[in-house]
Amino acid sequence: WLQESMLSSASSFRNYRGVLNWCVVMLVLSNARLFLENLLRYGILVDPIQVVSLFLKDPYSWPAACLVIVSNVFIFVALYTERKLAMGSISEKVGLLIYIFNLTVILCFPMVVVLKLPSITPVGGAFTLGVYTILFLKLYSYKDVNRWCRVRTQVKARPSSPSASSCMQSHVSYPGNLSLRDMYYFVFAPTLCYELNFPRSESIRMGFLLRRLFEMVVFMSVRHISYLMFFQWMVPIIRSSMKPLQEMDYSRMTERLLRLAVPNHLIWLIFFYCFFHSSMNFVAELLRFGDREFYRDWWNSETITYFWQNWNIPVHKWCLRHFYKPLLRRGAGKLLSQSAVFFASAFFHEYLVSVPLRMFRLWAFMGMMAQLPLAWFVAKFLRGNYGNAAVWLSLIIGQPIAVLMYVHDYYVTHCQDDPTITEAL
Repeated sequence: WLQESMLSSASSFRNYRGVLNWCVVMLVLSNARLFLENLLRYGILVDPIQVVSLFLKDPYSWPAACLVIVSNVFIFVALYTERKLAMGSISEKVGLLIYIFNLTVILCFPMVVVLKLPSITPVGGAFTLGVYTILFLKLYSYKDVNRWCRVRTQVKARPSSPSASSCMQSHVSYPGNLSLRDMYYFVFAPTLCYELNFPRSESIRMGFLLRRLFEMVVFMSVRHISYLMFFQWMVPIIRSSMKPLQEMDYSRMTERLLRLAVPNHLIWLIFFYCFFHSSMNFVAELLRFGDREFYRDWWNSETITYFWQNWNIPVHKWCLRHFYKPLLRRGAGKLLSQSAVFFASAFFHEYLVSVPLRMFRLWAFMGMMAQLPLAWFVAKFLRGNYGNAAVWLSLIIGQPIAVLMYVHDYYVTHCQDDPTITEAL
């Protein structure tokens, strides 16, 4: 009878667990060899003081933490504005102006402080700006959903979105949601999209919570391993890349890029699992937050678009609900709306990188905007495994390019005149 070869795509055979285990063993062995080679060549480069200095220049001064505490002011302004709008004390136009001012200051205030205050390190600045960016997206969603509820209350016959109608059917109805407890539950909940009634689990599962806590404790160790990988593995490669970049030696630049790709990608994978799975599930379980769809199977992506839609579900849902669909309702085409979403994402990527580094080179912005033609090319010319390979290649190679560009520019901007750093490089 007719029989296909087992490794043929036409075969019904799907159990490749042994091949996967082989890939893992080969990955561990190859990286162990590279790591041992690094130790023999450069010795131990990790300095605990240097790791601490990434976060604190002065152990008695915590400017980044103070900035995070100040963010509560903007939360109170948003809640106060919504209460006044619900009572009719201010008009919708005045409320909108207050929100525009509040949201604008949320983005500009920390940026100015980070740029003007030398005691804030790049890592501390990135963390602070990340917190303020999340708060910006949350308060924008808070504004929209409460406005939808007011429209639903005033015009009951008008069809409404699921979010607006839920405020009439669920346990809490508008304006009963405008409480400090409700606001801070949303602020700490692992979501960017506001609802009057979030799905809630019946109880806290202690076993699940302790497993996530254990993973987070392990994550603390893994994070130190990530720092070790950065200082021990990536720093020598980056240092040796400065001269080829200055001389535009493309062959050596490519070789350094490929060497940098592996440790950079491993750190990114560690970050993804620890943040999107362990940390967010821990917070969700602690708050009994029911919607745990923080990511989907992005690793099976056969198109660039599928990856961006599924690797970070909270951001994707926010973009879809508060940016993409409103643009479509206003008459914008799908291509224009998708381009606008990528443009906004590119802006925030650049905002979170350039401001902490105190330099503006637009590498992150251009990298995100380059996803548009790349997405078109992959969707049009590549399918199946080829498309999936293209997605993985863009992840593994794309990020190290941006890392090299930013490190080179940071060296030229901040360190070129320092003879000790120049000698080290």
